[in-house]
Amino acid sequence: MKHGCTFVSKALGCLLMVLALLSLAIAQHDKDEEPTARLSFLVIKDDNGKPIRNAAVIMHSVGNSGKQARGGMELKTDGDGKTSFDGIPYGTLRVQVLASGFQTFGEDYDVQRPAMSFTIKLKQPQNQYSLYGSHPDEKKDGATPPPDPNGKPPQ
Repeated sequence: MKHGCTFVSKALGCLLMVLALLSLAIAQHDKDEEPTARLSFLVIKDDNGKPIRNAAVIMHSVGNSGKQARGGMELKTDGDGKTSFDGIPYGTLRVQVLASGFQTFGEDYDVQRPAMSFTIKLKQPQNQYSLYGSHPDEKKDGATPPPDPNGKPPQ
């Protein structure tokens, strides 16, 4: 019975591989049909310019109505924060970049040249302001004390 399970799992693995390659082939447009571009991305930290490894660069085409098309493609950055893809059709492209420990980036780009490069700077997450938490600048009644004309901090 072990051999039957191994065969089924191998067959399923091969089928998934074929489907993945087929979806990749569909995502790439034939250059004879319409013009396509090669897009290169560099994802770096906003504060120090260091590359971000394994950031997800997600691309979706956008229709004339501004609505994001179904499907899309996800790329991962290498150790130098770089990734690229050849075969993106001209038109509006929505790019989202996600990386653990950073704010999500999103922007629409107009792809109109055979080769385009993008540098995306990801920011560290910012603290969120809450109405319910305590804030060091405020008194207990919620009012912010006026500044002292002598420059002394409020007590």
